Amino acid sequence: MVSAEITRFPQPDMPRAAVKSSNIAVQLDGVLKKFGDAIALHKISLTIDEGEFITLLGPSGCGKTTLLNLMAGFAEADGGEIFIDGELVTEIPPYQREIGIVFQNYALFPHMTVEKNVGYGLRMRGVPKAEIAERVEQALALVKLAGYGHRKPRELSGGQQQRVALARALVIRPKVLLLDEPFSALDKNLRLSMQVELKAIQRKLGVTTVFVTHDQGEALSMSDRVVVMSAGHVRQIGTPDEIYRQPRDPFVAGFVGDVNILPGRYAGRDHAAVLELGGNALRLPAERVQASVGERLDVYVRPENIQLGPLSSHCFLSATVITHVFQGDHVDVHLDVPALGSASLFARQSGLESLTRWPVGSVVGITFDDEGVCAFTAAKQG
Repeated sequence: MVSAEITRFPQPDMPRAAVKSSNIAVQLDGVLKKFGDAIALHKISLTIDEGEFITLLGPSGCGKTTLLNLMAGFAEADGGEIFIDGELVTEIPPYQREIGIVFQNYALFPHMTVEKNVGYGLRMRGVPKAEIAERVEQALALVKLAGYGHRKPRELSGGQQQRVALARALVIRPKVLLLDEPFSALDKNLRLSMQVELKAIQRKLGVTTVFVTHDQGEALSMSDRVVVMSAGHVRQIGTPDEIYRQPRDPFVAGFVGDVNILPGRYAGRDHAAVLELGGNALRLPAERVQASVGERLDVYVRPENIQLGPLSSHCFLSATVITHVFQGDHVDVHLDVPALGSASLFARQSGLESLTRWPVGSVVGITFDDEGVCAFTAAKQG
């Protein structure tokens, strides 16, 4: 790409503090945000490394978009500090933060051509026309829209408009790229395609990226790390594998991926945790049980970690097949387990053989792969 200097907006005359580690792109220290008396973000602290793809994941209203807006400068924090590339930006306006952002609704200018939309940020920065033309051309080629520069947004599909928005965010060479649920308006197949393309572009450019979504599949498939949020709190930060296989609290265990929640009791502990589940003893690594001995438990079991087989003395529990739910590449087998009382569960089976091997009404034996099991103190009822 062209290496010419970009003309910057004048910087405000104010002191700036540096982040200690030079490879940290974004740092949030105790960031607090209120709306009236309601606390939207409870003193969030987070560091994001240069070149990292990090996802803010959580249900609607959890504070993830608010956190993104604080990084962008579209909202003002009520406490704490935000650093970008080692500089304190808490009170710096958005256009001076060198942030690229892609909105959920694309936010393209309908009266401008594609090339005018993509070059808008460069024009506002006073970049020479020749350089703008070259960089816009490069950006459009990067998002596979070479030759589309003279079209208007209304002449493009939803996926193409999303690529234009991405090119516009990247052409300014941002220190950080922010994406606010950018694929939510796309159909499933296009969304999956855009996920692959975005990740490839991010890796090619090495741009630090913060991605907001409520879609667990997007978060797990695209991210270097995932920040799981709920009610303005960060519940867990980790790699996709850590978030999925080693959840730290019941919210994360229940929100990320499909799971069965079964009633149990923490019966004892020696070199492992001993759980009483349906009248049988299940042994787990002690670090996967967040409770005290003697407490009632909610035991979380991933459906793909449940094995079905002929009923025998080696089975952990017996169950009756209630129904099958065909999902294309797998079948969810729903089961009634008398030993668990009113609790039922479902096992995820690959292929179609389970439809005929375990017909509705058949009695099967169940075993658990303990890698898909964790337990927490039971939620209080009522």
